[in-house]
Amino acid sequence: MQNPVELSGRYQLKSIHEEIGLCDRKLAHMEKFETYASDEARASAIAKMTTKRAKLAKTAQNLTDAGVEYLPSEVPRSLRPAEAPAAHAISA
Repeated sequence: MQNPVELSGRYQLKSIHEEIGLCDRKLAHMEKFETYASDEARASAIAKMTTKRAKLAKTAQNLTDAGVEYLPSEVPRSLRPAEAPAAHAISA
């Protein structure tokens, strides 16, 4: 059995950004297209996915605050600022 490779720094942040983007797409699908047995089941599923996304967003913010560099194009749309990219962004 092979041990999973532990990512660090820039590549870990890129991976987290990709997971956040996936969570955003899953949430949109849950809200618009997914069918559930009840409204409570829908709310529970959405709350669970929202919690997972919030944890990932907090981890990404912590890495960014720690000075990990990233490309602005790697940031999920939901986390992109309306104006210029962050100070730690790598120029392409």
